[in-house]
Amino acid sequence: MVSGEVLSDTLGISRVSIWKHIRKLQALGYRIDSTPKGYRLIDSPDAPFPWEFPGREGRMHYMPEVTSTMAVARDMARKGCPHLTVVVADRQTQGRGRLKRRWLSDQGGLYFTTVLRPEIPIALTPRLNFLASLVLARTVQQLFHIDARVKWPNDILVKGKKLAGMLSEMEAEADLVNFVNIGIGVNVNNDPTDKEPGATSLKNLGGKSFPRKKLLAGFLDAFEKRLDPLSLDTVISEWKRYTVTLNQPVRVVTRRETTEGIAVDLDDTGALILRLPDGTQKKIVSGDCFQ
Repeated sequence: MVSGEVLSDTLGISRVSIWKHIRKLQALGYRIDSTPKGYRLIDSPDAPFPWEFPGREGRMHYMPEVTSTMAVARDMARKGCPHLTVVVADRQTQGRGRLKRRWLSDQGGLYFTTVLRPEIPIALTPRLNFLASLVLARTVQQLFHIDARVKWPNDILVKGKKLAGMLSEMEAEADLVNFVNIGIGVNVNNDPTDKEPGATSLKNLGGKSFPRKKLLAGFLDAFEKRLDPLSLDTVISEWKRYTVTLNQPVRVVTRRETTEGIAVDLDDTGALILRLPDGTQKKIVSGDCFQ
């Protein structure tokens, strides 16, 4: 319990202003008990409001609904927003995945894009995608004790079903990276299985609701700690330890062709190396992988 007088003195505003702010928070879903002795926070909504991420408030941009967080983040990046700006939404009306596929973005999921301005050569930027998928899988494991694994190039699977997907885009001039945007969609408390039988969600897996704010904060903290060139040098080898792709028969679909073989390795850029039926090897830089 905190009195209105203490809040007024601490914040340097009138008690009437305190009351107005409390009313606004209550309207946003915060359960705040108001008594003659003061205020007490009972519960807070699972909405990623910027003030829920101390130290990141100025870089967090929350919107209940957008066309896609990637589209909003792209516009912000081109206008000069800072490194590690995050756009997060409750719903996307035009969310998309790889090869322009639609990403179902119903209420209850976590949909966000992070703007990166890395000081690395263009050739190393694919490692950022592998770092993001590795960190997300580890975060799900550590926070919720769910055995999340990575599938090439950047999906997160649990028991063979898709929990999360990623999409990235880059803009550069000559050898200078202007920005890399990584968009991530995680099925948290939504149920995608009606339209996507091969998908799952944390709620389906655990039989209960999971805190989206905790997942986002955990991912951002861990991801930021790993964003340095030396860390990126080891990300491919670490990613391999968490993958379900290697040593498995796969079918990889690109815009031009479909290739089948055994996934035997990744090179240091993240390209997938397949052993074909005739015994030769083929390197695939990007595509959709089916197992």
